[in-house]
Amino acid sequence: MPKNDKEQSLYKAESSAAQTDKHKITEEELAQSIRNILTYIGEDPSREGLKETPKRIIKSWDKLFSGYAKKPESVLKTFTEGSCKEMVILKDIEFYSMCEHHFMPFFGTISIGYLPNKKVIGISKLARLVEIYSRRLQIQEKLVAQIADSLMENLHPLGVMVVCKAKHMCICSRGVEKHNAEMITSALRGVFDKHEVRQEFLQFVQKV
Repeated sequence: MPKNDKEQSLYKAESSAAQTDKHKITEEELAQSIRNILTYIGEDPSREGLKETPKRIIKSWDKLFSGYAKKPESVLKTFTEGSCKEMVILKDIEFYSMCEHHFMPFFGTISIGYLPNKKVIGISKLARLVEIYSRRLQIQEKLVAQIADSLMENLHPLGVMVVCKAKHMCICSRGVEKHNAEMITSALRGVFDKHEVRQEFLQFVQKV
């Protein structure tokens, strides 16, 4: 998360550009680029099984990268009624994302916990927040940080912790080809820097 005004402005500008630049090329130009890729890998894009593939890929991107068209603050509606002083956790939120380094999938689960500060959020909104950030080109380290920082900025809790466990196809199907490897990342904000608070969260999410 940007730490000063200059970084904040750059962060917002990059986010805005990612959304604005989406339609600078036409769908046909994009389809031709995909046909060129098919040719590059040794395929014939004109054969029957591949004729409609560029269109299918473009259509699938509407879902795979739908997070660019959504703003996190749009789903983070807060409530003062029903607020509590105890930890709120939503664990094992399934997600699917695309690695920005190799354009290959990574997927797994994300668990989120926060300590309210006079406000709470609808629990389904935590899952929606995960969906917004995961449906973009990502790296796992940035994904957990964006979720945590977004909650701190919009919910203003006493603290937030996000833990992500994921399998990456870029190391399963290429490179080192380690099929059982699982990456774990976390982001801690506010009071979750305290050992006892962090341990309480981990005990909850690790229970069956």
